Amino acid sequence: MSIAGEPGRGRATAEMVAAKANVSRVAVSRAFNPHTSLKPEKRELILRIAKELDYTPDRAARALVSGRSHLVGVIVPDVCSHWESQEIDALTTALQNEGFATLLFKTRTDYSMDEQLLAYMRGFNPDSVIAFVENVKPKTLVRFLGRAVPIYVNYPFENEDDTPVAEPLYDRLNVFQHNGIDQAVALLQGFGAKRIAYLSGLSKSRANVSRERTLRRVMRERGMGEPQIIPGDFTYDTAYRSTVDLFRIGQGADAIFAANDVGAFGVLDALRHELNLRVPEDVKVVGFDDIAQSHWKSFNLTTVKFDLDERVRCLVRLILRRLNAPDAPSLEETLNTRLVVRGTVG
Repeated sequence: MSIAGEPGRGRATAEMVAAKANVSRVAVSRAFNPHTSLKPEKRELILRIAKELDYTPDRAARALVSGRSHLVGVIVPDVCSHWESQEIDALTTALQNEGFATLLFKTRTDYSMDEQLLAYMRGFNPDSVIAFVENVKPKTLVRFLGRAVPIYVNYPFENEDDTPVAEPLYDRLNVFQHNGIDQAVALLQGFGAKRIAYLSGLSKSRANVSRERTLRRVMRERGMGEPQIIPGDFTYDTAYRSTVDLFRIGQGADAIFAANDVGAFGVLDALRHELNLRVPEDVKVVGFDDIAQSHWKSFNLTTVKFDLDERVRCLVRLILRRLNAPDAPSLEETLNTRLVVRGTVG
């Protein structure tokens, strides 16, 4: 005769837990949902007995009843770069705290995504999908999502009408970059910088395109002309080489505004170790993102900050708002940027 919890028995069921705890089947279900009300002593009893019986809720069965899988898909272009890895870590933690598990999907190098992988994603029936890449268009993505409404991280250009036209329903986190860039240019201008170079990111990145356009506008508004564009791709090595070329082949610059912090690190090392220039006395440097390494003493980087915690909170709010109002029109959250001043400008 097999005993519950020992090999040979069938999988423990909620009914078995309910019988041993002398509670209803509904109470067992509620005990595993931290957001439902249940007396603490009853929840503790149910969970203790469930552990004794080696019972875990059948997520697939619960999804059929509730219509929710408690899964969130995340589409990213990269999983090892500093910003993306920090964001994925913070987002995964926040989603788990809300009772969601995360499905991670990576795009091709051109930011597109294999449609077979999208079909595979649909098999998981996610409650939501967050797209950090704009090349996977909403009209493509929604074909594979069923009931889920995707969330896009969007970088609108100031005063640009970015309202979706004839697009499927999707929600957006709008990240406005103007405030932080304007503060950075004002600081550079205040310290006498006249020739500002922009170390770009990947040309296909909407964040980079919006960043460069905003910088051009801010400089024009401040009577500073156009920035010199240095080719970059968000990586340290390309930033290092481009900085050396800027000073050995080109005309140099008073300041370099990098499209991200990792690029700014490459700029700093090239200036200090290859070109023997002082920062900030000879050349001033500004980054973008404010990743964790930016405050390290070797870099001490002045940078335009995305508040990562607030960014994650905005994304989680969009998920919860959509689940509470599945038929609502497009939902939006807004995030601004600000300058963090450290030792590379001054």
